[in-house]
Amino acid sequence: MADPETTETIQQGGEKAQSRGGALLSWLMPVLAAVLCAGGGFAAGRLFGASGNTQNVSAAESPSVEAEVNPQNVDDADADPVWFFDMESIVANLNEPGGTRYVRVGLTLGIGRGLKEKEGQPLLERKLPFLKNWLTLFMANQTVNDVTGEANLRKVQDQIADAFNKGAFGNGQSHIKQVYFKELSIQ
Repeated sequence: MADPETTETIQQGGEKAQSRGGALLSWLMPVLAAVLCAGGGFAAGRLFGASGNTQNVSAAESPSVEAEVNPQNVDDADADPVWFFDMESIVANLNEPGGTRYVRVGLTLGIGRGLKEKEGQPLLERKLPFLKNWLTLFMANQTVNDVTGEANLRKVQDQIADAFNKGAFGNGQSHIKQVYFKELSIQ
């Protein structure tokens, strides 16, 4: 049979070992979790992150903004001067299910191609209620995805220019060279 003193000493030594192991385990778990999270973050960055070359594009490599913004930089065949017609902003609910999202759009039209400002200004002012109505209906048919991102916004600009040319002039002439956003807010 086991001696009662020896059994008591063994039990006390086991408790001391368990308490040291518990303290070590409680200290080791957060360190191990931090190391695993850091390693997982590093691996995810390597797998899904972009390479350094695509993130560091210098201004010299990017396309010229002036070439896109300056309406005078057009084909030589379209060498006539451009004048601008400002439209008031419109507000329209976007075509989004389950939510009330809206867009506020203000436009400036770049006019040229043989239409002088003296003749064009009164014509566009007479057509303005129709243009604003069409723009409101058009924007109400768009979703948030349709009016976000450069490619989508350029597509919207082209669609507006085509429709305004048909609606305002109707004779097959395209006097509106470009549609510029002076305001675009989505809420």
